[in-house]
Amino acid sequence: MDHFPLMARFNGWVNDRLYDCVARLPDAAYRADRKAFFGSVHNTLNHLLVVDRLWAGRIEGVPSGIRSLDQILYDDFASLRAARRAEDRRLIELVDGLSEERLRRPVLYRRMIGEGDEEVRAGHILLTLFNHQTHHRGQVHALLTQSGIVPPPLDLVFFLDEIGEAGPPGTLRDTA
Repeated sequence: MDHFPLMARFNGWVNDRLYDCVARLPDAAYRADRKAFFGSVHNTLNHLLVVDRLWAGRIEGVPSGIRSLDQILYDDFASLRAARRAEDRRLIELVDGLSEERLRRPVLYRRMIGEGDEEVRAGHILLTLFNHQTHHRGQVHALLTQSGIVPPPLDLVFFLDEIGEAGPPGTLRDTA
């Protein structure tokens, strides 16, 4: 089963909705150290972009330019949001272009944490990337909720409903 195209599209959908909520935060609240792993909403969103660029670059075999996991790529929200949208499109294109054979092929890269090189299959890298997104988006969700901004439902089933892949009983038919 190849769930990566679905997950790449879901990832972009969730990011759009989460960024819509973040845009409602006053700048001071957006940048405030809330004691999350990366401190602020701003730093956490930058971290997510950093890691996506790092993993995608490794799969593509191109340098990402990433120097550290807490690197701030964009200091203003508008630029960060535009870069996030571009990265989400990049991930969709990347996933759509990967064959089953390529997903099984190992990717060799230099570690950012620890020392030395590591080898991981491209498909496992994608699982890591999407799981990592979920983990830190959950932190941003909690920070937004603490600020009085409650994000809309962000679960996969809501995305599936929106794209017509979920519905009342009897509405989905096997097309195979």
